Order: sequence, then structure tokens, then C-alpha cells
Amino acid sequence: MKQITSIQNPYIKSLVQLQDKAKARKQSGTFLMEGKREISIAVKGGYQIETVLFLPEICSETEARQLDDSAELIAINKEVYQKLAYRDTTEGILAVAKTKSMQLSDLKLSKNPLILVAEAPEKPGNIGALLRTADAANLDAVIIANPKSDLYNPNIVRSSVGCLFTNQIATGTTSEIIAFLKERNINFYCATLQNSTSYHTQDYTTPTALVVGTEATGLTEEWRIAATQNIIIPMQGEIDSMNVSVAAAILIFEAKRQRGF
Repeated sequence: MKQITSIQNPYIKSLVQLQDKAKARKQSGTFLMEGKREISIAVKGGYQIETVLFLPEICSETEARQLDDSAELIAINKEVYQKLAYRDTTEGILAVAKTKSMQLSDLKLSKNPLILVAEAPEKPGNIGALLRTADAANLDAVIIANPKSDLYNPNIVRSSVGCLFTNQIATGTTSEIIAFLKERNINFYCATLQNSTSYHTQDYTTPTALVVGTEATGLTEEWRIAATQNIIIPMQGEIDSMNVSVAAAILIFEAKRQRGF
């Protein structure tokens, strides 16, 4: 079994780039993750694990091999682990995995899909929370319009607590996604302040996409004009918006309620 004990090792340097640079992830088609739960969920979600790196003082070779016995196994020391690990809490294990295609054409939808669309979400924490909500509701897919962030950003991997790997995810431009939904006769309801009706008055029991925008600027006009119906969550306090992941959860679980969960 291979061992690496220097942070100057070229392979370790390349892994640091995977953590830090979206360009490196895109060029290599790989990303770095850490934690037993995340790696296990990724394997279950069909991600191909290339390499598992483990710190023997914390994680045994047997434990590491059990996660994916087809991956290359590399023992590392504490210095190398601390260079690569992203989280403060430690489990002594990391993995290099291949990224997946996130094309709209790759999505496999049910006959009566329920989809979340988020336009240009910026904060990794919000994206992670949206993915956790989508997993909790067992949505058919999450589609990111005009993405601002690489979805394999370690902050997103971490904040999604593995739900990056449990959801079907696709990305595209607003125009591409609107065309995709219309071609499949999927009604889409856009959460926006303008020309809206209360969200609970709509019927989400047919093929449905729920569309949310950023907290700062909301959805672009293209979505608002094309929508089956613009919807709003009635606000009774001083502010006129709430966290995007909270708003999405309210809409999603109203749709789930109508569908009998």
C-alpha cells in the first residue's frame, strides 16, 4: 500500500489545488471530499471514487477499505492530512472522486415530477441547505440556473452534508431551463413579489417546478414573464423576504402535502 508523508509531494499539491480552485476541479474532472458519511453517501449515489487517503492514527486501513474497496488506498501522516482536510472536526479520511455531468438532458424524471429550480444562488451555505431540503422531500431534481459557484466547491460539499450526492442535479441558463420545462409540460411557479398570488392557492399535484431566486434581487424578469403562475409567501412582519432555503422549504412541503407526502 502506498504511503505519502510530505506536503511537498506533487500528488498532494494537486489535491490542494482541487480544494482551492474550481479550475483545477474542472480540468481534472475530480474533486476532494472528506468524512466517512459523505464518502459513503457518494458511493451510494453512484460516484466513482478514485483514491481514499487515510490517517492511520484515526482511521484504520480496514475502515478505509470498507468505504470503497475498488479505490486506491494511500496512508498519509498528520501533516499531510491537516494540509488537505477542510473541516475542523476530523475523521481521518478523505477521498478523490470523479465529478458527474450536470446536463439537463441527463435528468431522469418520474411521470409526475416535483422539481426545485434556484436561479443564481451565491452562498454555499444556502445551496447546501437547498440540497438538504430537496433530499428531505425526495424531489425528482434540483436545477441551478445561471450558477455562480462550482457545485463541487468544498463549502457546498460540506454544507450539504452529503446531499450533493443524493439529489439529481443539473445546471443551465434560465432560457435553457424554461425551454426544458415547457417541452416536458411541467408547470413552474415562481416565488416573487411581483404580480403574485398566495402560494397555498395553487395546485402542485401535476408535474411541477418551484422556482426561487436570490434574497437580494429575486428572480429575473424572464422567469416572472414565463411562469405558469407567480406565487408569494404572505409576510406579516416588517421585512419582505426570507432566507431562500427557508422559502423553498415552505413551498416544497406545501407541494408534498398536496401530494399526500
